[in-house]
Amino acid sequence: MSAKDYDFPDDCHYTESDEWIRIDGSSARVGITDYAQSELSDIVFVELPEPGAQLAAGQQLGVVESVKAVSNMFSPVSGEVESINVALEENPEWVNEDPYGQGWMVSIAPEDLEAVDGLMSADQYRKYVEERSD
Repeated sequence: MSAKDYDFPDDCHYTESDEWIRIDGSSARVGITDYAQSELSDIVFVELPEPGAQLAAGQQLGVVESVKAVSNMFSPVSGEVESINVALEENPEWVNEDPYGQGWMVSIAPEDLEAVDGLMSADQYRKYVEERSD
């Protein structure tokens, strides 16, 4: 599957470890990319931090378990976990079905909203995935 076959919304920023972040006012939602969920295959369990947890950019923020592998997720920015998508406890498949919608994982209050400017745009991430897929 080429990078052109994956969905990379333009309103998100992306990390080299395959997380996306979408800024909404003073909050940011985070999840794994369409590429990441496809590589993992059928997701069966998601472990997320507690609301109130303080995260540093690049710090592990959770674990995604699929039928193929267990993979760590990392925070794209520093900040406080405002909320988690508790519905994923009962519906981890939402990460596969709708990674940028129902499959979001955590909402973070970033310490610095401009920190996302150092992450990849959708076009940059698409090229990054293409390079890794070759």
